[in-house]
Amino acid sequence: MVAVVRSLMVLLLAQVLLEGAAGLIPEVGRRRYSESGKQSPEQSESFLKEFELRLLNMFGLKRRPTPSKQAVVPQYMVDLYRMHSANGDHSTKRPKNMGKHAERAASKANTIRSFHHEESMEALTSLKGKTIQQFYFNLTSVPHEELITSAELRIYRDQVMGPAIPNNSSTGESVPAGGLHRINIYEIFRVPATDGAEPLARLLDTRLVQDSLSRWESFDVSTAVSQWTSGKGHNQGFMVEVLHPEEKKMDAEHAQRRNRHVRVSRSLHTDQDSWPQARPLLVTYSHDGRGDSVLHTREKRQAALRKQRRKHQHKASCKRHALYVDFSDVGWNEWIVAPPGYHAFYCHGECPFPLADHLNATNHAIVQTLVNSVNSNIPKACCVPTELSPISLLYLDEYQKVILKNYQDMVVEGCGCQ
Repeated sequence: MVAVVRSLMVLLLAQVLLEGAAGLIPEVGRRRYSESGKQSPEQSESFLKEFELRLLNMFGLKRRPTPSKQAVVPQYMVDLYRMHSANGDHSTKRPKNMGKHAERAASKANTIRSFHHEESMEALTSLKGKTIQQFYFNLTSVPHEELITSAELRIYRDQVMGPAIPNNSSTGESVPAGGLHRINIYEIFRVPATDGAEPLARLLDTRLVQDSLSRWESFDVSTAVSQWTSGKGHNQGFMVEVLHPEEKKMDAEHAQRRNRHVRVSRSLHTDQDSWPQARPLLVTYSHDGRGDSVLHTREKRQAALRKQRRKHQHKASCKRHALYVDFSDVGWNEWIVAPPGYHAFYCHGECPFPLADHLNATNHAIVQTLVNSVNSNIPKACCVPTELSPISLLYLDEYQKVILKNYQDMVVEGCGCQ
C-alpha cells in the first residue's frame, strides 16, 4: 500500500510541477503516462523512476540525493530560508550578523550555497602574537553556468573572559577582557614548500573586533571565489590571521584563551559538540540564469488575487482548488530540509459561454468559446494557471552541500480560461 501511495504521489507531483512544461515529457512518455494503468509493475516502476529523474533534473540535480545522518545543516542557512519564506511577515528579520554585502547579494540571487572546509587539508601555525590558519573549500559542485555574484566567509568567535578579579561581594567571578584583536582574511596564491613558513597571499578583508562579544563575523571574499568558479583563478584556499596586539601584557593562561576563542580549527577548542555548528562557513550567492526571479518573499499581488477569486465565482466555474504536495509521501524529506511540503494548488472548472470577466479569459479564449457555442466540434477554452509564484527550498544536494534555491512557477495564484 505504501508503494502504491508513493507511486501515485510521484505521478501527482510530476503532473503538478510539469504543468505548462509539456516539452519535458516526450510524446512517447505522454502516451505511456496515459496508459500507465495497463503496464506491468516493472514497467510502472521504470516509468516512475524516469519521471522522478526528470523532476530532479528540473531541480538541477543529476540524481536523487542520499545524505548521511551526520550531514550538518548550518543554522545560518535555516535562518536565510526563514527570511526568504516569510510570505510578507516583516517580523521575520534577517539572520544575525549577516554582512551588508551578503544582504545585498541575497536580494539579487536565486541560489545560495554553503560549504564547510576540508578538515583533512587544514594547516595551523601559531606564531608570537598571532595565529594563522589555512583551509580549503571544495567548490567543484558549483555548476559552470551559475554566476556567483558574492561570497562571504563566516567565522565564529567566543567571548574572551578576563582573569578572575575579586569584587565587593567577593564572588571572584570572571569579567570580560574588553580588549580588541584583528582578524585578516587572505586569498592564498602559493602554498609554502617548507613547514612553518607563511604562504604567498593577498588581503581580502579585515576587521577589528571586540573580545567581550560572542558572535559570527562575516568577511567579503567575493573576488576570490568568483575567480575560482569562473576558471580565472586557481583555488588554493584561504588564510585566516588572528592578531593579538596585547598578548605581551597578558599572563600565559589568559594569552592561551585569547588564541583559542576564534573557531577556525577543531584543534583550537575542546568543545567538540558545538564544532559542527561553529565551523567556518563559506556562503556563495549566485544566479543560475533561469528567468528573472530571485529569492524574495511572496507578497506580490496575493491579496488582490484572493479578493478577485472571491468575486462572482460559480460553483463549477474555472477556479483554484487546494492541492498540498507532501515531500515525505515521495521520500524526498530525506534530502529536502524545508519546507516539509507546500500548497501547489491547481486549476479546474468550466469555461462557459459567455465568459465572465472574473475568469481572466484571453481574447483567443473568448473567440474559441464563442465558436464552440455554435460548433461543438471546437472544444471550449481550458481552465489553466494565469498567475504563478515561486517557492524557496532548503536541501542537501548529491554532494551533501546545503543549498537554498528559488524555484519559479511552483504555486498557482490565479486561474483563468485560455
